Amino acid sequence: MQIPVQPGDSTDGAQLRAIARSFLTRTSPQAEVRRLMATEAGYDGALWRRMAAEGGNVTASRGAGNEWVLRGDAGFVLDGHLAALVLVPALAGRDVSLFAVGADAGGVRRTALDTMDQTRKQARLSFDGTPARLVGAAGDGSRVLSRVLDRAAVALAAEQVGGASRCLEMAVEYAKTRVQFGRPIGSFQAVKHKCADMLVALELARSSLFQAVRQAAADDPGLPASASIAKTLCSEAYLHVAAENIHVHGGTGFTWEHPAHLYFRRAKSSEVLLGTPAYHRRRFARLWQLAPSRTRGAGG
Repeated sequence: MQIPVQPGDSTDGAQLRAIARSFLTRTSPQAEVRRLMATEAGYDGALWRRMAAEGGNVTASRGAGNEWVLRGDAGFVLDGHLAALVLVPALAGRDVSLFAVGADAGGVRRTALDTMDQTRKQARLSFDGTPARLVGAAGDGSRVLSRVLDRAAVALAAEQVGGASRCLEMAVEYAKTRVQFGRPIGSFQAVKHKCADMLVALELARSSLFQAVRQAAADDPGLPASASIAKTLCSEAYLHVAAENIHVHGGTGFTWEHPAHLYFRRAKSSEVLLGTPAYHRRRFARLWQLAPSRTRGAGG
């Protein structure tokens, strides 16, 4: 089955199409489609179950000795191939609980992933009857994770602002020293506009970050909304500034030896880590509907 990339696709849309195309090419070649056509069901039930089970799908149950055991896979775990202790959210019955799994626990398979940003290692963890220790109260995982992830999003937003700041510095420094046609490229109007736009995006992101940090420090109930705003604006600003930094540097910015591409890779991976801007915009909209008085000051 072919899923063509349409002109004008967003980057996320194009990547989704590429992933879907690769998956379907492997699992649904024409010969397999024709084979399934001749069956009563007309589709591969095992393949559909596999598709439904893909992703952070881990379940917890009681083992033979009444201890907790985990089964399933968790993808894109930061430093998961090296961590001495992993905290795993798992579905126990109808509720999510939090479990601790040691590095030497049985039934764990760790697979390092080949990701765009090799400066931030990630791994896929597979659990097969792995003994685990319950952290906190059973069924309390969602509440705990909500608080932790809000603060983690703010911390990541701070990193993004720092990275974007450095990219802007690199671009300005290069624009001052790189000479073309007898004058620094920073004197050209097009380059000035790029740097100005980068600064505006960075300062907007920085303001949203400061608001989220204040609310996190005060344990303000409006933090979830501010965290989503900060993660959105800081993700977009970092990616924009990192890309424009490469453009200002021209051909040299694309080379492996130059650090500009490392910042771009980190910016792209950070954009999707802990939720994409699209996810956080939807989340903010839901929070606004639930408690508009708490979210009204989130961006100010």
